[in-house]
Amino acid sequence: MLVGMARAVPETHGEILAAAARRFAVTGYKGTSLQDIAREVGCSKAAVLYHFANKETLLAELMAPAIAVFQALDERMAGHTGPDAQRVAAEGFVDLAVRFRREIALLRGEFADLLQQPAFAHIQQISERLIAAFAGHSDRPAARIAALVVLAGIAEACAEFADVPDEELRPALLAVARRALEPTD
Repeated sequence: MLVGMARAVPETHGEILAAAARRFAVTGYKGTSLQDIAREVGCSKAAVLYHFANKETLLAELMAPAIAVFQALDERMAGHTGPDAQRVAAEGFVDLAVRFRREIALLRGEFADLLQQPAFAHIQQISERLIAAFAGHSDRPAARIAALVVLAGIAEACAEFADVPDEELRPALLAVARRALEPTD
């Protein structure tokens, strides 16, 4: 390699993912270009494209572990109704949000736009089922409003309080969810 030249190909796929996560956290998904990511890694945009077909593919891989847990929660919620649905949904979503705080922070303010991308289209249906479970499958607008507010609040709190230890954050979030959600009996 010639002295002074940027590395042609990053050493690892992981370097690009880490750089993308840092850039998305600072400037958002829409505000970050593949060139920005390449610059942070110290390679060319072509090298980034060698590892990832496009920015959407990069984000999809970054989010894959969280999405897999979200899909598993969706499967656990199936068949539960009323207070049991609320409990399963609240405990599962709080666990997911606490575990994947960094990923939630990356999507802050851009979640609705990202759901429009093909790689994330199925997340919208799971989100709707999660809201329904949080509402105890009630058709009452008040129950659905409370569910949506609690979900958004959990996500926002996890992003905002990234430095609070899991063992403190989890019970605090569950307590708020229990107080805010209406009994469905």
